[in-house]
Amino acid sequence: MILRARERTIHFPRRPLVMGVVNINDDSLSGDGVLDIDRAIELARAQLGSGADIIDVGGESARTNRREIAEELEIERVLPFVQRFAECFAELGPIDRDQVFPPLLSINTWRPAVARAILAAGGDLLNGIGALASDENAVSAAKAGAALLIMHSVGQPKRNHTHVRYDNVVEAIVRFFESKIDQARRAGVPDEAIILDPGLDFAKQPSDSLRIMRELEALTRFGRPILLPVSRKDMIGAVLNLVEPRDRDAGTVACVVAGALRGASIFRVHNVQAASQALRVIWPVIEEG
Repeated sequence: MILRARERTIHFPRRPLVMGVVNINDDSLSGDGVLDIDRAIELARAQLGSGADIIDVGGESARTNRREIAEELEIERVLPFVQRFAECFAELGPIDRDQVFPPLLSINTWRPAVARAILAAGGDLLNGIGALASDENAVSAAKAGAALLIMHSVGQPKRNHTHVRYDNVVEAIVRFFESKIDQARRAGVPDEAIILDPGLDFAKQPSDSLRIMRELEALTRFGRPILLPVSRKDMIGAVLNLVEPRDRDAGTVACVVAGALRGASIFRVHNVQAASQALRVIWPVIEEG
């Protein structure tokens, strides 16, 4: 299995990739958002120094209890970071032979106008929470040569969908990916540029997200990298009875290890150091298994 993103090619099997999170906003759920670009560059540099392979940058929180920001404001927040991304790693080198270096840059947005504007300036991967509701983001990724992440969800982004119920959430996700992969192909995205995300906590109960974790191997049938955004999720809070997301890092590491053992290829996390160290320990076990 290979992943193509712009001019880059990553070959699997290999140690799973760590995607660090840089939120350029003031209402991030984890409380780690910043509006100062210099500070955002520093955060990305620290994550890369801790082992991140990908930096995922976004200008709008996915929180459903916050109003949407203007497209122009989202572009204004993210574009300077993209233009200065090389500063994040200019004085760094890989921490070991398996770290992807130079790192990949992921653009986190669900709105087509923002995706077009930012991908024109750079970015190796388009990471959206829009569940590919139209062809527009797939077309933009294809034109830019960027990889496309397809995330499972139901309904419009930034709306509360906790009322959604499934007879079998994993079967629903399989049917969704069958349809959306075909849609992405028709929009010009090659299979080698597709990443799948089962959308933990998006239009799901904690029990749904836990079932996805248990049955993750069912999604490996598509032969594409699976991204798990496990960091500080509500399912962890439900199991550990922890309200504050920042208190959920130990549970996040447990999910990283469980996901790696079940076939996940990429993990989106806030605490890059903890996830990177966990994967550097567990990968030799998987590789020799």
